[in-house]
Amino acid sequence: MKISRSWLEKYISIDLSDEELADKLSMSGTAVEASTSGLSDLVVVAEILKIEKHPDADRLQLATVTDGNGELTVVCGAPNIKVGQKVPLAKLGAQLPDFEIKKTKIRGIESCGMICAQDELALGEDHLGIMILPTEYEVGRPLSYYLGNDT
Repeated sequence: MKISRSWLEKYISIDLSDEELADKLSMSGTAVEASTSGLSDLVVVAEILKIEKHPDADRLQLATVTDGNGELTVVCGAPNIKVGQKVPLAKLGAQLPDFEIKKTKIRGIESCGMICAQDELALGEDHLGIMILPTEYEVGRPLSYYLGNDT
């Protein structure tokens, strides 16, 4: 089970660092597998402007997105993306729970970031598709502005 520090603080006052809290929980008999910090500021709200089929892969698409500073091409395999959606974009250099986002070529096409599912951001376990954000979210803002930057 995953719990957030902010949820826990609704019930008890905590004057400990994240590491100290994890230690105290472990010493109380509560298994703590890991503690992860919040979202990188390089995970921003983006809007999908255009979607094209990848020329060399049946299940991949090329999504042209805007991050508020310009347009980027991202190779994406998720089945649920549509033009006009607002989605989380992990920009180059973003540190996700399992890896860092780097410029890469996927089947010969350069991908300049990653459109993310919930589980890739450690915000849930859903990996069936990309996380679709509310339309009122402002393009270019760090996602943590809306979701908080919790541990």
